[in-house]
Amino acid sequence: MKLAGKKVLVIGAARSGIACAKFLVQRGATVALNDEKPIEKWGPEAIAVKADGVRCLPGEAPSWLLDNLDLVVISPGVPVKSIPVRYADRAGVEVIGEVELASRFLKGRIVAITGTNGKTTTTALIGELLKDAGLPVQVGGNIGTPLITLVESSTDDDWTVVELSSYQLETIKEFHPSVAVVLNVTPNHMDRYEAFTDYAAAKHRIFMNQVPGDVAVLNGDDKVVSSWASGLRAHVVTFSVRRELSEGLFLRGHDLVSRTRDGERTLMKRDEMKLRGLHNVENVLAALSAGLACGAGPESMRATVSRFEPVEHRLELVAEIEQVKFYNDSKATSVDATVKALEAFQDDAGKVVLILGGRGKQAPYTPLAELIRENVRQLVLIGEDAETIARELGEYAPSQRAADMQEAVKLSFRSAQPGDIVLLAPACASFDMFESFEHRGRVFKECVLDLSVKTAGQIGNRQSAIEN
Repeated sequence: MKLAGKKVLVIGAARSGIACAKFLVQRGATVALNDEKPIEKWGPEAIAVKADGVRCLPGEAPSWLLDNLDLVVISPGVPVKSIPVRYADRAGVEVIGEVELASRFLKGRIVAITGTNGKTTTTALIGELLKDAGLPVQVGGNIGTPLITLVESSTDDDWTVVELSSYQLETIKEFHPSVAVVLNVTPNHMDRYEAFTDYAAAKHRIFMNQVPGDVAVLNGDDKVVSSWASGLRAHVVTFSVRRELSEGLFLRGHDLVSRTRDGERTLMKRDEMKLRGLHNVENVLAALSAGLACGAGPESMRATVSRFEPVEHRLELVAEIEQVKFYNDSKATSVDATVKALEAFQDDAGKVVLILGGRGKQAPYTPLAELIRENVRQLVLIGEDAETIARELGEYAPSQRAADMQEAVKLSFRSAQPGDIVLLAPACASFDMFESFEHRGRVFKECVLDLSVKTAGQIGNRQSAIEN
């Protein structure tokens, strides 16, 4: 792909857009970075690209500019149905995303991971599995490092492990993973998609350029994902936590087993994992499947999984205060993710005090109802969708409203009893109150640690600590 002399518009002045603008201008393209926000609301890193020769263009891109472009690169947060994108497409201008742009320059082979839940944990784990097995590897994508920034460091021998969202998959054209993993597909982002089938179709695009000799790893317990197996060109590897498979990876009792035509092998025991919950057994089975496909050895992978810690903001133990444990699962931005978080604590002796809420995604909260009835002592509700959650779930557990995260943590601690869990698993996006789910998780942890300091000198006087 030749970029020198090309006129390129990058839409979206956040992390991936900034990285794309820098990449393009370094290769001789004439680049404008566009964002609908006024320039005073752009971040300093976005404004700084002016020094690299990038033009900053706030507001809606004018039609005269769209008529004179060779390429449009859109960030994941920019809908493909937005007016500038549709205009450019109708004018015959190629429209791609950052992942597609990066893939045209990236060397080596790709492992791509998507799914509604578990993407980041599985992506990080696969990266560690390959690294510990002595394979050259780098990790990026939706996990936090734009894929475009890994182009320069890639080599022909590399494996690049990429976490992909449905938004990123919407704009791929030639992107070709040698190993593609789909963990699960459940309703999410229904504020962006007209129907669940549209969301699922975006996930399915991960396989569109695979060929015989590639590997597709599928969750055999997910009805949507497992239904795709017969239509794929790649070799299919299935994993399951609910049943034994004639071929594939599965959970049998406490054993994680790999079975092929040549026989079966126990890869490790579930008790060796530091990750909590059956959903994390799924993530580990998926990661082991990808590791085997890439050539990692079973013994090496067993050692890696055994020491692998939860990723930040994913069922992360923050602190224990007066026999109450606080867990940060801010990445639980969908109802299904919160279901999985609650299921991880079903066998605990105590109850859960659950912090829910934020910007909803127009998906029903009712799948949480039975788990809340059985395991939740108190709901503490925050954010824009608090009233909707109270209306749909209020009959299953007592609920309280909190104005901010600090109040939510205090109310949760006040409601909890020794042996209980305070769990931040919001089932919502964070953008009503926070910059991102990471920001929300950091604020939660700061509030918990502040509470820990206050209670340290007031053992037995919980009310005083809360009020102070």
